[in-house]
Amino acid sequence: MNFTYRDVAGMIDHSLLNPTLDIHELEAGCRMALAYETASVCILPYALPLCAEILRGSQVKASTTIGFPHGGQAVSVKIAEAEQALKDGGEELDMVINISKTLSGDWNYIRNEIGLLTQAVHARGQKIKVIFENCYLNDEQKIRLCEICGEIGVDWVKTSTGYGAGGATMEDLELMRKHSPAHVQIKAAGGIRDLDALLKVRALGVTRCGASKTKDILDECKRRLSAQS
Repeated sequence: MNFTYRDVAGMIDHSLLNPTLDIHELEAGCRMALAYETASVCILPYALPLCAEILRGSQVKASTTIGFPHGGQAVSVKIAEAEQALKDGGEELDMVINISKTLSGDWNYIRNEIGLLTQAVHARGQKIKVIFENCYLNDEQKIRLCEICGEIGVDWVKTSTGYGAGGATMEDLELMRKHSPAHVQIKAAGGIRDLDALLKVRALGVTRCGASKTKDILDECKRRLSAQS
C-alpha cells in the first residue's frame, strides 16, 4: 500500500458541526481526534475554547467555522466571528463565501470579503480555508473563485459545508486542483465516509477532508496496514 497511517490521519479534519451534538459529545469527539492524531478538529464555534484546551500541546489543530453554513452574514460580522475564533484558540478557520454575491457575479465583493478574512487570519499566524458550496455553482463560478483565492493567497479552497444540497465530487476536486495555484491546497467535504473515498481524493491531490466518520476510517486504515505487515 502506498500510504501510512500518518498520511491518512493527517488528512482528516474531524467534523463536530452537527448542531444537535451536546457538550459531552463534543468533548468526546475532541478526545477521540486527539487519540487518533487527526489533522484538526472543526467544532461548533461556542465550543472552540474547550476544543483548544483539550488539544493544547498536541499536533492536532483546533478549528471552527465562519459564516456557517450559508455565508450570508455581513463582512463585518464574519470578521468579528474570525477575531473571536482566533481569540478562542482557533488555528484554522473554515469560512463560507457569500453564495448570493457569487451567484450575482459581484466579484469585487467576493474578493474584498475573502481578502479581509484572509488578512485577519494570517495576521495572527493562522490558516484559512474558503468554502465554495459547489452544489450551487457552475464551473465558471468555481474557476473564478479558485483564481481569486489563488491571487489572495488563501491556504485551502474547500468544496462544501457538508450541509448543502451536495458534497464533494471527483469532478469538482479535479477542477479546483487544475485552477488553483500550487500554494493553495484543496479540501474535500461532504461524502467522504470511508477509507476508499479518502484515498481516491488523495490521489487527485486533496490534502484535507472533512469527516464525521473519522474513527471508522482510521480503524479501517489500521486494519489494512496491519494485514499487510
